[in-house]
Amino acid sequence: MSITSGWMLFAFVLYFAVMIAIGLFNMKSNTSSEDYFLGGRSLGAFVAALSAQASDMSGWLLMGLPGSIYALGTGQIWIAVGLFIGTVLNWLFIATKLRRYTIRANNAVTLPQYFQNRFHDDKRLLLLFSSLAILIFFLVYTASAFAAGGKLFATVFGMDYHVALSIGAVIILTYTLLGGFSAVCDTDFVQGTVMLIGLIIVPLMAMRFIGGSLADTANVSENFLNVFYDGGAPIGTVSIISQLAWGLGYCGMPHILVRFMAVKNDKELDKAKAIGIIWVAFSLSFACLIGVVGRAFLANDLTASGDSEKVFMYMIIEIFTSRYALPVIGGIFLCGILAAIMSTADSQLLVTASSVTEDLYRGFMEKELDGKKAVWVSRIVVLGVAVIAYLIALDPESSIMKLVSDAWAGLGSAFGPAVLLSLYWRRANRAGCAAGIATGAVVVILWDYIPCVAGVTPATATGLYSLVPGFFLALAANILASLATKAPDEEILREFDDVKSSTADSV
Repeated sequence: MSITSGWMLFAFVLYFAVMIAIGLFNMKSNTSSEDYFLGGRSLGAFVAALSAQASDMSGWLLMGLPGSIYALGTGQIWIAVGLFIGTVLNWLFIATKLRRYTIRANNAVTLPQYFQNRFHDDKRLLLLFSSLAILIFFLVYTASAFAAGGKLFATVFGMDYHVALSIGAVIILTYTLLGGFSAVCDTDFVQGTVMLIGLIIVPLMAMRFIGGSLADTANVSENFLNVFYDGGAPIGTVSIISQLAWGLGYCGMPHILVRFMAVKNDKELDKAKAIGIIWVAFSLSFACLIGVVGRAFLANDLTASGDSEKVFMYMIIEIFTSRYALPVIGGIFLCGILAAIMSTADSQLLVTASSVTEDLYRGFMEKELDGKKAVWVSRIVVLGVAVIAYLIALDPESSIMKLVSDAWAGLGSAFGPAVLLSLYWRRANRAGCAAGIATGAVVVILWDYIPCVAGVTPATATGLYSLVPGFFLALAANILASLATKAPDEEILREFDDVKSSTADSV
């Protein structure tokens, strides 16, 4: 190993040590499932905001998005626009109301529990539907994070992808198993900070080495900087709609929504809104800038080798090893990519474990599961989910963008309309919620994976992102099924009115 690689390895080991130390520190506080999955509802504003956004963005922010822009041009920027709009609306219209309603709905600690308690679902149909949807789509989502980690280590240290994948998975698994939600949120706070610093500094440093304007650089093709062109061709309306539609997914992401549920009070939540929105505005803007600047800065065309998703890694290595002999600094910035990966993977593991343990195991097998046993059952589930996600990620050619896209569409379609209507529509009922969850999940699977249109999938045939039909068909199914069945009883309506009129920290 060279001296340069040795210093980068030192930065990674130090980073890992800090993450695991946080897990060990939080381990002693986990005495119940509410502690393990919601941290006792005690999050402050900064931790809640950065944890929500860091767990949201994943390796996609520093690999998938810059890679798409690097390969196809600024026409890919519409995804970032849609995500920013979705983030703002999620913080403003979902966060406070969901936190209050989960407390009013018998102190629910998971999204499936919230649906069950919100609609008084004694048959536990909503618990089953929503838990299965979380399990299916989060396996794919977690696999995307593991794959990103494998690609990072393989690129930086020249190791085999499968060895690199194993190392990243073990580290993420370790502190998630130890510390639960509190450890995940504390590490996400650190990771969110590291991510933002790297996102801002690296492209600005790279710009110092670019002579003239970006458009004059050899690697930048005609119309690369035109947001209405995609891959050198005019971008179509369907493509813009598909990219903007990513924003629809936010109100259905369990790993983000659980942060809203865990904030200690409404005052802290109001602070978190401003912090989260500012963080995501800077992060998305500079992630897009990385794709643009990287195209002009790097001498080799990464699209030819299929390495466009590694543009940020190559920029860091070029700046801090070739241009400046500062490998340990480069290692710290590479940890920003690792931070993005880990902050999402740990959250996904925890949400999946909470769904299986609290909703499936406790809901259908052992209702009187005590706190400490629940924590250990959860750790076993985390391990099992990680193993399956690891197996999905074994293919080194797997696209981070594709894996994230599929999972995001599935979760957004299944849960987005259900969450919105449960919070804002008084007439919403159990039958409608169940119909919406099932419809959203099934439509996305059919749209993305079943070749039922002239031998290809509807996604390929139309070019339309599956979140669009999935979300709106689920919304329609929820409304129609609610109107076609019995209206909610007086107790459910009274709870809805209590939350609507509440201005307190608890209801």
